[in-house]
This record gives sequence, structure tokens and C-alpha cells, in this order.
Amino acid sequence: MVTIAEGVHLAGAAFGAVGGALIALEFFQVPSYVEYREEWDSYDLDIAPEEVREHTNLGRAGGLLVSLGFALLFVGELL
Repeated sequence: MVTIAEGVHLAGAAFGAVGGALIALEFFQVPSYVEYREEWDSYDLDIAPEEVREHTNLGRAGGLLVSLGFALLFVGELL
């Protein structure tokens, strides 16, 4: 059987791995202000401060999972 400390430690590692994968997926997304035009074979940047979206919920969830993973790893070491 797995002790409580080992279980918390393994859960922290699992949350951290999933969160890291979500953050990695965030890096492959095109920002909302970049648009590709096929007819000109070029990229256009339309930056309006009110409409710029830098991060998606995917990256935010990944960041929360990574921080939860680190917290659980810390608690697992204390137990």
C-alpha cells in the first residue's frame, strides 16, 4: 500500500505534469492579434489594447495545476 505522504507526493507530481503539458500547449497557440492572409502570404498584426488576449484559459489552468503540484510536493515532503 502507498502511505499518505507518498500518495500526496505522487499526486503533486501528476498535477505538475498535467499543468506543464497545458502550459506547453499554450505556447503553440497564435495570439489573437496575429492574422495570416493567404492571398498575400503574410502575417498582419492588428494590435488594439482593448482587444488583445495574451493568455487563454488553457494556460491559466496549467499554471494553477503546476502551482498545486508544487504545493502537494511540499506537503508530501513535510508528511
